[in-house]
Amino acid sequence: MDGSRASWANTTHDWAAAVDVEHLARIRCSPAEFAPDGPWHLALEVLAYAADEASGRGGGRCAVTLHSDGSLSVRDDGRGTDTRVDEHGRMVKKPVMATKDLRFFDFPQAEALPGGRPRRGMSVVAALSEWLVHTNRRLGGAWTQRYEHGVPVTGLEPVEGDGTTGTLVRFGPDGSLGPVTAPAAADLSRLAAAWPHLEVRFEDRRTD
Repeated sequence: MDGSRASWANTTHDWAAAVDVEHLARIRCSPAEFAPDGPWHLALEVLAYAADEASGRGGGRCAVTLHSDGSLSVRDDGRGTDTRVDEHGRMVKKPVMATKDLRFFDFPQAEALPGGRPRRGMSVVAALSEWLVHTNRRLGGAWTQRYEHGVPVTGLEPVEGDGTTGTLVRFGPDGSLGPVTAPAAADLSRLAAAWPHLEVRFEDRRTD
């Protein structure tokens, strides 16, 4: 076991809070503030975490896919989201989707996404998506969880391992953000310049 939650250091998120309803509601009330570039901004928020992993490991790869149902997915080859066993023997995933990122959310000057918009964190993606599914693969196991408007609607459900690690985040952006469109060449160039350790592959399956 990894001990009690109270003993776990809060580096990026507060382990003690599985869901911050007020935080999610604040985001949903101000989509223009938190996702000024629409669905592509949400993809950038997810990619920023993959870039963090790639930078820490000296390199990494990520695939961004536009799906025919209007959803987007971002898959990376990192270590997977931190998941631990609490003092009661329960699996606990770091609450990256439903609580604020302590480094960025209240400090919009702390870091910018490619293109210059403030980085706020993964909770922006979850709150401004009608649904989101987070599949998380680590060396010690693999799990998936579904969210609707940022609130988890399933538990942390085990899935069969496939010998890989990393995360897959697939989400359906709220319709108020506008249509899902392919990123422009300039957008992709900014990714490469801002995150040189992350190789990003883009695929558009909307016409499959």
